[in-house]
Amino acid sequence: MKRKALYYIIFTVAAAGAGAGSWIVSLQSPSPPAPATASKPAFDTSAIAGDMKTMLASYRKIIVLTQDEAALSAEERAQANGVGQQLFHENQERVGKVDAALAQLVASPNPARFDALGTLLDYVESGEGLYDADRLAFRELMQSLLAQVAKDSSLPAIKLHKRISEDLDALAEIERNYEKEIRAVFGRFESRSIILKREKWESYVAYLKTLYQRERILKDYGFVAPYPARPEPQAPSTPAQAGVEEGEIFGKTLPRKTVVLTFDDGPHRRYSDEIAAILKQYNAPAIFFSVGRNIGAVDAQGKAKLNGGADVMRRLKQSGYVLANHSFSHAQLSKQTGDGLKAEILNTDTLLKAVDPQRSSLFRFPYGARNREGMQALEAARLTSVMWNIDSLDWADPVPSSIADRVLRTVDKEGRGIILFHDIHERTVKALPAILDRLVADGYQFAGWDGESFKVANATAPAPVQRSAATGYANSWAIVVGIDKYQKWPQLHYAVRDAEGVGQMLVQKFGFAPERVITLKNEAATRSGILAAFHDKLAHGNLQPNDRIFVFFAGHGATRKLSSGRDLGYIVPVDADPNNLATDAIPMTEIQNIAESLPAKHALFVMDACYSGLGLTRGAANASFLRDNAKRLGRQMLTAGGTDQLVSDGGPNGHSVFTWTLLQGLGGKADLNGDSLITGTELAAYVAPAVSSVSQQTPAFGSLPGSEGGEFVFELPEESEFLNTGTAQLSNDAIALNTKLDAQASAPAATVVVKDLQGFDTRITAPAVVPRSSRQQAQRANDQGLLLYKEKQYAQAEAQFTEALKLRPNFALAANNLGFVFYKQDKYAEAARWFENAVKMDPSRAIAYRNLGDAHARAGDKAKAKAAYKTYLELAPGGSGAGYAKEQMERL
Repeated sequence: MKRKALYYIIFTVAAAGAGAGSWIVSLQSPSPPAPATASKPAFDTSAIAGDMKTMLASYRKIIVLTQDEAALSAEERAQANGVGQQLFHENQERVGKVDAALAQLVASPNPARFDALGTLLDYVESGEGLYDADRLAFRELMQSLLAQVAKDSSLPAIKLHKRISEDLDALAEIERNYEKEIRAVFGRFESRSIILKREKWESYVAYLKTLYQRERILKDYGFVAPYPARPEPQAPSTPAQAGVEEGEIFGKTLPRKTVVLTFDDGPHRRYSDEIAAILKQYNAPAIFFSVGRNIGAVDAQGKAKLNGGADVMRRLKQSGYVLANHSFSHAQLSKQTGDGLKAEILNTDTLLKAVDPQRSSLFRFPYGARNREGMQALEAARLTSVMWNIDSLDWADPVPSSIADRVLRTVDKEGRGIILFHDIHERTVKALPAILDRLVADGYQFAGWDGESFKVANATAPAPVQRSAATGYANSWAIVVGIDKYQKWPQLHYAVRDAEGVGQMLVQKFGFAPERVITLKNEAATRSGILAAFHDKLAHGNLQPNDRIFVFFAGHGATRKLSSGRDLGYIVPVDADPNNLATDAIPMTEIQNIAESLPAKHALFVMDACYSGLGLTRGAANASFLRDNAKRLGRQMLTAGGTDQLVSDGGPNGHSVFTWTLLQGLGGKADLNGDSLITGTELAAYVAPAVSSVSQQTPAFGSLPGSEGGEFVFELPEESEFLNTGTAQLSNDAIALNTKLDAQASAPAATVVVKDLQGFDTRITAPAVVPRSSRQQAQRANDQGLLLYKEKQYAQAEAQFTEALKLRPNFALAANNLGFVFYKQDKYAEAARWFENAVKMDPSRAIAYRNLGDAHARAGDKAKAKAAYKTYLELAPGGSGAGYAKEQMERL
């Protein structure tokens, strides 16, 4: 059956690729075509087939244009992208035409429609001369056809639905098979390693180049690349030469680590809503630049006639997203003049106003192509041109992971800017979560349009602030390793999650620069990869004597008995063979050598693995260590347990017990003496007895040979969170475990007995309490109150916030937080009083007014509730809680 052809091809590709190291792309049908049936289809599908072939030709031209872009000049690359986008949008019109024809064919009552559709599928499945990569050109068309066929419940339609579904599965496999090659085509980044030969992909591209040449395509679209100009003396720079044109926004002047998300060419009946739902999960604002004809039409009297796309726009508006103008027909406006140019701008503006009378004043020229007349037309219409400096190329790149990779690399390079996406592709929907996950983890903020400029409104997760610790660290480095998917050892389930949690803690709480946190997960965590992180990446990163290094490893550990009878511990990389432990794993002796060779001031190794066999010198604390810690080298290690012990993987939130306890300690609980500093010794004094009390593990701690008694130090940032209804609390199992852990917490200056890595007892002493100012003590009490609130220990949290206000009577943060503890216990009158105190202390705190409104509403005082919500909206009209406040006012 022909619908099996695509699967046969995929299995052939996979088998051959596995043996030859590359994927076969030249396809042959597995068997001769089935003989024609006696009855000829009653439908003439030649026009549809012709359009599909033209679609394929445009798809191929886009690949030729974007191939080897790194070798092009900036001007040539801009021309290639501009023409590529024109090809793409022409193809989109063609797809719409074919889609409509197929819908009409499916809806026909003539039984011969199934034969006609089958003929078209034959071309996609086994058309002569088609390569695997060619078939990706038809993926979205096939998805639309699947939805159309699903409306027919007849038996032939059900069979056809199954056939299309199988073809889509096969296309998904093709996408995975070609992922690396397509990344190379669309990546546009310099190679930093040896290029593996992929002859079959190269043969496909070579074949395309026999059909099309970049220069020919460009010339067909009105571009001829000039010879390189001779260098001339550079004139003094002006704002225009600096790349900023008057009246336009490019995104290069946004604050550092701030991005604007924009989506062009919609609305789409499906993907626009899906994108909005994803954005909502990340509380990310966005601007949707829509094409007017997708919303409706404007009649001769200038009246808007809306279509179904307007409903999508209304939903976007109701969800808080900004609606903007992307012309009426997506024409290249740089070639338009007169009334035609004005109509492209003004007709869409009319349609947007019919959807939203307060539509934004933002406009984006299709392809970024504009002329002086177009800019003047915008000025007359009081619209602002918005360009971009980060192009996802999702209009050309068919692979979601490649799109995500490109965006993230460009964001890293630019540091800020406006990102161009399109809300008309499934691949954009697939790529977006990975992009947003990484941007959030790296501390980026999302700016929205407030009517005048792009701003970050009430950011709930501000970008981490890089600071120097109290001991005078210049830079902070980390190597974080997590391995679940071992090749020859038992699989783990929590190690990668542990590594990710530690990495996020370092960046978000302690200000480690993301580019200095080297993360190795699963297949990247080979023996050579781990050692290279120390020897190559740190060295190339210009590690300095005043830097600090934090090393975290989550994975298997092992112990080997030497001929001398001494134990030697190992950490196990992903590619280690249990039968070749001595050569494949990394012994603790090598870790010692690395620790001694690092030029950094302080290094702390935390190993969430159990093994034995590393002699540690006794760790001890000195009451004056903060005074002279900067003068002493420090090399410390904390491990999860000793030989013959198993790491307990039953901790909350997908963490091991050891890593969960470590994260709680770094969250503030390991600050045993209340000085807002967590030393390596304090961390061990908290973690070791706590883990031992809830598991069969006995964590070990000590200083490595070569240490001069220095301490690795974390400086806790001051908490600034105003408690509100959006503040997350821990789960019940996390709270239960924390209660057990806290029962073992060490007192300041107390001596704690822990194991060294040889299994012997050693005593460590946490630093004694140091004198602190009232303001510092108040901040400490507030921070402790936050931890207790998140554990739902309301009485203890109330006591801490009360203590903070005693120490600092005008502490608005503590006043709000105390009020919210009352609110959480249904004490609304008390809560309202403290919220009122908070806004008297700091009248600019919008969130306190929202809390005050909630408290008055729950207490039944509608007038005061409305007044509080109104003030909140005046202070934060575009805040994340604005919609909520408006809803509450309507209910009242």
